[in-house]
Amino acid sequence: MFIDRAKIYVKAGDGGNGIVAFRREKFVPRGGPNGGDGGKGGDVIFLVDSNLTTLMDFRYKVHYKAKRGEHGQGSNKTGKNADDLIIRVPPGTVVKDEESGKVIADLVDDGQSFVVAKGGRGGRGNARFTSSVHRAPDFAEKGEPGEEKWVILELKLLADVGLIGLPNAGKSTLLSRMTAARPKIADYPFTTLAPNLGVVDLGPGEGINFVIADIPGLIEGAHEGQGLGHEFLRHVERTRLLVHVIDMSGAENNPLEGFMIINKELAKYKKDLSKKPQIIAANKIDLPSAKEQLEKCRLVLEQQGYKVIPVSAVTGQGIKELIFCINQLLKQIPKVVATEDIKEYRVEEEEPFKIEKRKDVFYVSGKVVERLVAMTDLGNESAVKRLQHTFKRIGLDDALKMQKIKPGDLVKIGESEFYYVE
Repeated sequence: MFIDRAKIYVKAGDGGNGIVAFRREKFVPRGGPNGGDGGKGGDVIFLVDSNLTTLMDFRYKVHYKAKRGEHGQGSNKTGKNADDLIIRVPPGTVVKDEESGKVIADLVDDGQSFVVAKGGRGGRGNARFTSSVHRAPDFAEKGEPGEEKWVILELKLLADVGLIGLPNAGKSTLLSRMTAARPKIADYPFTTLAPNLGVVDLGPGEGINFVIADIPGLIEGAHEGQGLGHEFLRHVERTRLLVHVIDMSGAENNPLEGFMIINKELAKYKKDLSKKPQIIAANKIDLPSAKEQLEKCRLVLEQQGYKVIPVSAVTGQGIKELIFCINQLLKQIPKVVATEDIKEYRVEEEEPFKIEKRKDVFYVSGKVVERLVAMTDLGNESAVKRLQHTFKRIGLDDALKMQKIKPGDLVKIGESEFYYVE
């Protein structure tokens, strides 16, 4: 089954915890703290694998979690970093952030990788908190939580040639004639519910083999999602050349009207699509009614600069000429993959916290303050005192007072709850 869209959850590994430990050796009465740091959590990484052609695997597995780093140990031993979680995806995979809808990666080259979620850093052991004033700290940091998010994966086929046209124009039959592909074929609309791929083998010395895709689901209104438009219009974007298959018999549609309908839909979806080079495959030329239509259409289309090649997907008439013409044009078109425009990520200075009062509860949010709480051992009195000093230093205490907080009021930061004390 061909799957070209998936929604998955990724969670990078949490950092390992730093530990509290002291050097205890004979004849060393004041050995001092030697608790080691925790290891880094594993990243979640997408890796392009050219052996894959579908997002099928993501239909059966939705949640992907990397392992956490190992905890620190005594004698200043740092915990081991966790291995990264590698997720293999096919070439042409676009990664979008589910919450914002923004494109965060466009993966087209075999072996290309992208870190979609970064593992948390390991917490610091108590040896890292010694100072001239505090000689024997009895607290350590917990590991930083790894990034987590829902992402949308969309596959845009990397084919050299795209077969476009109205349903029943004969695209699938033409594909089976030109390649070794064997798509399901029947005489009713939307027989093809997924793009079919085939490779045209030109033989030694004849030219470079090329990949051709039968792109289904295009009807009037396709750019608005009618028919199967939204599902498959994206696959047209990365083709270098379009072969527009027209049913010359006129049994279901006027050939010229059908041609105009498809090109309008391409332009409405993305302007550049209708400007791609096109060859017209005037199909079903073996039928008596097609010959009359061919002369009318050829006159109009050739005046517009299109190359019209009469073919019959059933009898094989004109197939060699069509393949030769495609091959000649592909030699002139640079093999450059059109990728998504991804805006450069810029680190903006973030407010350390925000306060929102709902009834009698003060909700404090922000990556900085939430990370501070997550990395604090709230069961350790010394660690909590350090957190309180940090809150004062970053201005949280003063900000809460400006919001007229009273002793005993509840403050929520992430998953943790605190009662305010002067």
